[in-house]
Amino acid sequence: MLKKALPQQIELELVAIEGLVPKDHLLRKIEAVIDFSFIHERVAGLYCPDNGRPPLDPVAMFKALFIGYLFGIRSERQLVREIEVNIAYRWFLGLKLTDPVFDASTLSQNRRRRYNDTSVAQDIFDAIVEQAIRHGLVDGTVLYTDSTHLKANANKNRYDVAVVAKSRSDYWDALDAAIGEDRAAHGKKPLKDKARQPIEKETKVSRTDPESGYMVRDGKPKGFFYLDHRTVDGRLGIITDTYATPANVHDSIVYLGRLDRQRRRFDFNVGAVGLDAGYATTGIAKGLEERGVLGVIGYRRPTPPRSGMMPNKAFHYEAEVDGYRCPQGQLLTYATTDRTGYRHYTSDPAICRACPLLASCTSSANATRLITRHVWAEVRERTDAHRLTPWGKRIYKRRKETVERSFADAKQLHGHRYARFRGLLAVACQCLLAAAAQNIKKIALAMAPIPVPA
Repeated sequence: MLKKALPQQIELELVAIEGLVPKDHLLRKIEAVIDFSFIHERVAGLYCPDNGRPPLDPVAMFKALFIGYLFGIRSERQLVREIEVNIAYRWFLGLKLTDPVFDASTLSQNRRRRYNDTSVAQDIFDAIVEQAIRHGLVDGTVLYTDSTHLKANANKNRYDVAVVAKSRSDYWDALDAAIGEDRAAHGKKPLKDKARQPIEKETKVSRTDPESGYMVRDGKPKGFFYLDHRTVDGRLGIITDTYATPANVHDSIVYLGRLDRQRRRFDFNVGAVGLDAGYATTGIAKGLEERGVLGVIGYRRPTPPRSGMMPNKAFHYEAEVDGYRCPQGQLLTYATTDRTGYRHYTSDPAICRACPLLASCTSSANATRLITRHVWAEVRERTDAHRLTPWGKRIYKRRKETVERSFADAKQLHGHRYARFRGLLAVACQCLLAAAAQNIKKIALAMAPIPVPA
């Protein structure tokens, strides 16, 4: 029988906020297993102990920020409005039904004035990872690393053109030493002392957010972006490191330094790492081998030669004579080692001029074919071989289940497609807190008791 609803909402009811939150709500699971008390101790030194107005409890403030990242609320003003009307959010923050909610400016001004570097966000992220380790959800044996782009809060059509130096690789010092040793072993004089300078390149610089980077990659959108370089543990997909850079910084530039930080900070005994082809460089292969870490790295297809020309793979390296054998049997001998770390092997022009394959081999005026080989090429070849082993195939296959899944969840569920703020510092804090929120969710779901069917 059709009835009209009676206006009963004006009646007084005696309720407890505890009873209004569903028993299986995500925030209940988080509250049961995550200890947030460390936040108060970490930030106590940033507050005056005996003067000023009473502040918002820093634990409640960061829990409110975690709510925003957990449920994909990108705006701090919208987050405050959601807390006002959502009973579960109020319960998680320790607010009663009638308690006023803090203003959105409280979040923004604390972020700008008090938490004006990444140290607090980094310490909070690390503490969450340590809790995951104590729960046995992280072991650090196999780590997966990749990067994803976040669209900068900047107009791609408002920019200036400037010459900018590329980032410095963290293995340059080791490479310079290897070049000196290689030249000495071949009886060559050492190169003149010259500070290695990053390559300068003309690029676009945003007027809105100059710290973002202009990204031009195959299959990727063009514009101003940041990169979130993220490492994920192979056991449960817990994020163990995240690091933000402008989008024009190559993935391989910061990798070894971030790997070393994780090994020191969490005492990881890393046995193997899974990386995509963007990390397929001789410097990373050398660094991993020196650290006793097995690298499983994706295949990078070499640049093909001009149409009709013979590729480098047609020449076979013979280690016993340190030279390359051409298809016609000539041995290309060592000539020098350049400042970039490549050995030069050249052919004899007198033999090449009479070769029937000359037209498809080289177009140089002196009829000489040049083949280059990096001083760490043997290390790169050993690392590339890992990918073809049965265990290497299993490790590489799990990339899509770990780090790629982590990025997919971050973008789809946690609002990580866009940089919420401007400037590298603010974006770095966003990446750290977003990763910490994902870890909190994973820990809570992994530790929650399995419901027993009624």
